[in-house]
Amino acid sequence: MTARSAETAEDMADFIAGLPKAELHVHHVGSASPRIVAELAARHPDSAVPADPDALTEYFTFRDFAHFIQVYLSVVELLHDAEDVRLLTYEIARDMARQNIRYAELTITPYSSVKRGIPAAAFMEAIEDARKAAEVEFGTVLRWCFDIPGEASLEAAEVTCDLALQHAPEGLISFGLGGPEIGVPRPQFKPYFDRARAAGLRSVPHAGESTGPQTIWDALNDLGAERIGHGTSAAQDPALLAHLAEQRIPLEICPTSNIATRTVASLEEHPLLRMVDAGVLVTVNSDDPPMFGTDLNTEYAVAARLLELDRQGVVNLAKNAVKASFMDEESRVKLTAEIDAYAQANA
Repeated sequence: MTARSAETAEDMADFIAGLPKAELHVHHVGSASPRIVAELAARHPDSAVPADPDALTEYFTFRDFAHFIQVYLSVVELLHDAEDVRLLTYEIARDMARQNIRYAELTITPYSSVKRGIPAAAFMEAIEDARKAAEVEFGTVLRWCFDIPGEASLEAAEVTCDLALQHAPEGLISFGLGGPEIGVPRPQFKPYFDRARAAGLRSVPHAGESTGPQTIWDALNDLGAERIGHGTSAAQDPALLAHLAEQRIPLEICPTSNIATRTVASLEEHPLLRMVDAGVLVTVNSDDPPMFGTDLNTEYAVAARLLELDRQGVVNLAKNAVKASFMDEESRVKLTAEIDAYAQANA
C-alpha cells in the first residue's frame, strides 16, 4: 500500500466516488435501500419492518450479531414473490452503478425465498432478468454466490446445494456459507461444498467474523475456501496470517459492518492494518450497506483512513478486488485498465 500524502477527506471522497470498482462481499437482501425496503414493507403491511424510510434508521440499529440476524431475516420475509425479487435485484444494481461499481459478486440466499413459497424457477428467472437488464442499462456486471444460511441447519445446506446444482442460473459462480458462526461449526458443511466445488463453483464461506481463527482454518481445510468472508479474527493467529499471505487467499473485509454487528469494538481497533502488514491480500466491501448506513465508497474512505493511503494506495485496493474476483481474464484485464486510466487522469 502507499502512504497518504496531504489531501483533504473531501478530495479523497471525490476520487473514490469516481473510481471504477468491484465488490466481492455484499448481500442481496442486505443491499435493499431504505426506499426499496419501505416500498416492500408497504406492499406487505403485516411485516414488522417499518414502511417509513426514516424509521428504518432506528430499526437498523443492532444490539449485537444475533439481533442483526433477526432484523435481516425480517427483511427477507418481505420478498413474497418473484416480482419482489426482481425489483430488489434491479434496484441494487442501480445503486451500485451510482457508485461506479462495475462488477459485483452478490451473495444470495435462495433457500429463504424458496422455503417461503417462491418457486425455484421463478426465483432464478427474476434474478437473471434483473441481472441482464442491469448490465445493459447500467453497465454493472452481476454474478451470484448462493450461500447456505448457517442458522437454518443442514436442511438448508441440502436445499441450497440442490438449487445451485439443479437450478443454476447463468450468473452463478460461487458457493458460500453465511449467518451466525457461534454454534454453527464449518466442518459439517463439507459434503455440500465438496459437491458444489466438483460442479465448478468457487468456495467463499464466511468465517472468523464472530468466532476465532479456528473457524477460518476449518473453512480452509474442510470447505476448500478460496476467499474468506470477513476473517477478522485471523489477526489473532500469526501462523494463519502467514498462511493466508503465502497462499494468496484473500479476505473480504467490511469495516463498518464489523462495528455495527459488534464483532469489532471500534474502527480504531479494527485489524485491517495488521492484515495488510502481514502481506494478506485484502479487499474492501460493504456487506449489507443500507442496514449499516454505509456504501462501498464510504468503506473505501474508511480503509484509506485506517491504512493512511494516498490515491495510489486506494487504486491498489481497487485492483485487489479485481485480482481476488472470479471474473474471467479478459474482464479482469479490462477493468484493471479502466482503473489505471482513471488513476492517471486524476493523479
